[in-house]
Parts: sequence; C-alpha cells; structure tokens
Amino acid sequence: MELTVIVPTFNETPNVPELVRRAAQALHGVEAEILFVDDSTDRTPEVIEATAAGAPLPVRLLHRTAPTGGLGGAVICGIRASTAAHCIVMDGDLQHPPDMLPVLLSRLREGVADVVVASRYCGAGGSAGGLANGTRRAVSCGATLLARGLFPRRLRSCTDPMTGFFGFRRAAVHTDRLRPSGFKILLEILGRHRLDVAEVPFVFGQRLAGDSKAGWREGGRFLRQLAVLRFGRLAGFGLVGAIGTVLNLLIMGVLVGLGAHYLVAAVVAAEVTIVTNFLMQERMVFHRTRSAAGPLQRRFLRSFVFNNADAALRLPLLWGLVEVLGANSVAAQAATLAGAFVVRYLYHSRVVYREVRPAAAAARPAAPGPAVAPGGTSLQERAS
Repeated sequence: MELTVIVPTFNETPNVPELVRRAAQALHGVEAEILFVDDSTDRTPEVIEATAAGAPLPVRLLHRTAPTGGLGGAVICGIRASTAAHCIVMDGDLQHPPDMLPVLLSRLREGVADVVVASRYCGAGGSAGGLANGTRRAVSCGATLLARGLFPRRLRSCTDPMTGFFGFRRAAVHTDRLRPSGFKILLEILGRHRLDVAEVPFVFGQRLAGDSKAGWREGGRFLRQLAVLRFGRLAGFGLVGAIGTVLNLLIMGVLVGLGAHYLVAAVVAAEVTIVTNFLMQERMVFHRTRSAAGPLQRRFLRSFVFNNADAALRLPLLWGLVEVLGANSVAAQAATLAGAFVVRYLYHSRVVYREVRPAAAAARPAAPGPAVAPGGTSLQERAS
C-alpha cells in the first residue's frame, strides 16, 4: 500500500459518500486506501460501511468507543493502523478538497520533504475563504501567528501549522512522541519532530453539510497545547496557577471590600481555589498520568492537605507583609502565592501524580493482552 488517507470523523453522515467518491476518483490508479477513524454518536459508522461496500478502493473503519485525545488522538490511531509508505490527513467535511490528494502525494513521492502541508496562506493559490466568517478568519490568522512566533525554527517553512490537511512519510513520524489534545495535530507533529516541510497552496472550501466542531473549548485546548509544547507540563501547571491566583485575589478583594478581615478573606479564597485548582489540574495538566496515580479520593486528599498546609504557612507571612511592612493585603497575597509556585508543582508532579505500581505487578512481567489505543482506549476495527 502506497497511501493511507486518514479521515477523522465525528457525526459526518451526509459527507461520507461524496468524500469517498471524489477521493476514489482523484486516486485512480494509486495503491491507496481510505481509513475513517470515527468517534461519532450518530449513524456515521453505518454510512461508512455501506459506502465502502460499493467503493472502487479499499475503505476501512476504525470506530473508537472512547475518543481519547480528540481529533489528534484519532489521527494517531490512524497512523498506527496504517502500513502504507505515506499518509495524508484530511477532514471529513469536504472543506479539504479530495482533488488535492494527488498533488500532496506527488510532492511526497519526490522524497525532498518529510511533510507536505496544504496551506491556506502560501502562494497565490491559497485561501481561507471557507471559514465561516471574518471572526473565524481573524482567529485562524492570529493562532497561526502565535504558533509561528513561539516556534520560529520548527515552523519556519510552514505558513499554516493550523491546517488539518497534510501528508507525510509514515516512517518519519513517531507516534510515541505525540501528546494529542484537540484539533491541531500538525502543530503537535512539527513541534515534537525535526522534519523537512514543503507546502502546496489550496483553497479551504465551504462545508457541504453538518456543523463546525470549533469553539471556545477547542480554543482553550489549543492554548494549552502551545504552552505544553513550548514549555512542558510546568507551563500547564503555571496556567492553572495563574487562573487560580486571579480567582483567589478576586474572592479576597470582594470579601475585603464587603468588610471582612483580610486574614479571614484569605482563608476563604484559599479554600475555594484549592478545590478549583485541583479540578483544573486533573483536566488540564495531569490528565494523562492521573489514572496511574491511584484513586481520585487519594489524589484529592493529598493535594488538599498539602495546599492547606501551604496556605497556613503563608498566613504569618501575609500578616507580616501587611502589618509590619504596610503592604496592600491583596498585593501581599499575590506575592505569597507566586513564591510557593515551584514547591507546589514539585509536590504535585512527584507525590500526588506519581505512578502507583502494585507490588505484585511490579514483581512479575505483565501478561500479553489485547491491543489498545493510546491511553487504554479499546478499538473496534471493521474493514471493507
């Protein structure tokens, strides 16, 4: 097999038959397959199987019962399921024109580049006109500038790291390096590899049917992905800490403004943000290691006790800054929170979220078991 076209799908029932028809037409004479990695909750899997029965090229379905890693996780599953020399990733909504598949494959065949990117922003032939409105176009351009600013070397040859339409040599991409979260899998690949990149311009088309999956949640995932790629997990912990600090100071400021004593306000603000920070850390920072770090109750108890001890130790310091040095109480609270940041990170990464290995399991080798997807997600694969 020369080429696997990986199509991650989520509720794309109306688009599947037309995508297969146009892709098969574009790849006539190429030893290629289409691999749908599907996270749908509608009838998309049934439509894929029905379309595959009459398709002129092999069509496979990999349906994930638990969509770990979002679209990026789906792409990784597709890469691991492929045996082809080349892979091309494209969306299932036909905004990525299947007619471009031979163009991407031709550039890959030249052997000059590891990755060939279909870019909306390179050359005279590129366009992002298919984005829903001016706001979406502005957000896309801003995200691209931000990513290229943070990764000037890795992205120096890539004008559109936000695109979901690209091809690559399968041997050049090591999936064990990738930590997918959300839509921007190309950014993840380029950020964690040193790859030669070539580009071809393309026109981002209008959506044929269905709704866009972009939104505020994906925007938050993108910002977290950038921070982790650039600065590691410490950046994610810092982002959570910054959000918690703002919340802490807001609560304290409101309570002080209502007449509460600043020490009482500091205690109340600390208790609220200890809980909210733990919940954010579970979702945003340690989501990949939490399952191996013991039960939720133990993780919460360790975090809660430590943070309360930290808050208790900071209260005398807060009192000294305010009563002895005459500092503003909210500003002094901000200073004490910042000073404890590194200690909190080390404790959580090395104690709260340290992997727990049962003694019996550590003493003997694990028995072989069924293959699973990244993060332990079971897979159901049906080939047509």
